[in-house]
Amino acid sequence: MRRWPPVTVLLNTQWRTLKHAASARAIAVLACIGALLGTSAAHAEPTPSVTAPTPCMLQPGGLHTVARIIDAETVALDDGREVRLIGALAPRAQDVGATSGAWPSETDAVRVLTTLILGRTVKLAYGSRRTDRYGRHLAHLFLGPSDNEIWVQGELLSKGAARAYGLPGNFECGSELLANERIARTQRRGLWATSAYRPKPARLAGLLMSRRGRYEIVEGPVVDISSTKSGTYLNFGTDWKTDFTARIAKDVLSAHPEWALRLADLKGKTVAVRGWIERRNGPMIDIRDMSQLEILDRANQPPALSQKTTPTPTENASTPPADNDPLADTEIETEKRPTDPVVDQPGAVDL
Repeated sequence: MRRWPPVTVLLNTQWRTLKHAASARAIAVLACIGALLGTSAAHAEPTPSVTAPTPCMLQPGGLHTVARIIDAETVALDDGREVRLIGALAPRAQDVGATSGAWPSETDAVRVLTTLILGRTVKLAYGSRRTDRYGRHLAHLFLGPSDNEIWVQGELLSKGAARAYGLPGNFECGSELLANERIARTQRRGLWATSAYRPKPARLAGLLMSRRGRYEIVEGPVVDISSTKSGTYLNFGTDWKTDFTARIAKDVLSAHPEWALRLADLKGKTVAVRGWIERRNGPMIDIRDMSQLEILDRANQPPALSQKTTPTPTENASTPPADNDPLADTEIETEKRPTDPVVDQPGAVDL
C-alpha cells in the first residue's frame, strides 16, 4: 500500500514533505498558525494566535488524470467519475443574475482551474463525506511530486478563483482553506476585486434578505448574545424578528466547549460570519462549524479549529426565552446547501 507523507499548508499553497507517514490510511494536514484569525480587505491583519489548530485528517483516494473541466469547481476524471473540489466555492453567473457563461469572475475561475490541472495526474483525498446526492465525489486534489505538492483548493483560493466554505461532513481543513483565501481577500485578487463577493454589512438586513439562498460573508459588531434550548444566537441588531442573526447549534457548542465559553466575550466585537443566507424571521446564517466565524478584533481571538461537527436542524429565533423557541421542535433539512430560488440543478447551489 502506498504511504502518504504528512504535509503542511503554507500560505503560498505549496505543500512540502516533512517526514514519512506513520499511517498509510491518512494525510495529516498540519494547520497554519492563526488560520481562523483573518480579516477582510477593509480590516488590518490580526496578530497570529498562539494556539495551533487541530490537524485535519484526509483519507487518500488514489491517482487519476483530469480529463475534462466541467465548471470552475467540478472536473471529470479518466475513469468517468466527476469530482467536486470540496472547500472551494467557485463564482457563478447566477450569483449576480448574469448571463450563464458571460460572468467574468466565473470564466476567469474556469481558466485558472483549466490551466492548473487539465490533462494532469492528481491525487485525491477525502473528508468524512465522500459523495453528494448526484454521485459526484467530494474530494481535495493534490498536484505534482510528493516533495513539492500543490493543493489545488489552496491554489484556487489564493488566486481569488473561489471562496472557502464547508458542508456537514466536509468541514475538514477549514482553517487551512481560510488561510489561503485570506491571501486573495487582502490583496483583492480575482473575485475579491468585485463588490458582489465582498463582505456585506450586518446592519443591512434588507440587502441580506435579498441574498437569501446565496453564500455570503457578513460583517458587523455583535449587539447581543442569547441562548435557547436549541443553541446560541449572535444578534447583530436589536430586533431579532428583522435583523441579521447567526445561530450556533447546541451540538457545535458541545463539540467545542472551550470555544463556546468564550462566545460571551464577542458582545460588542466585530466578527465575520460566512454561510448561506436563510430566512428565519430576519436573515440568518446557521453556523455548523467554527470555521464559519472569524473575529476581526485583534484582541479577541478564538481557538483555531478545523475539525468537523455534526449537523443539526436549522432553527428559528434569536432572543426569545428558552421556553418559547418557535422552531425548537421543527425538523428542517440541512443535508444539502440551500437551493437557489430559481435554479435547481447539479452545481454549486445544489448538493
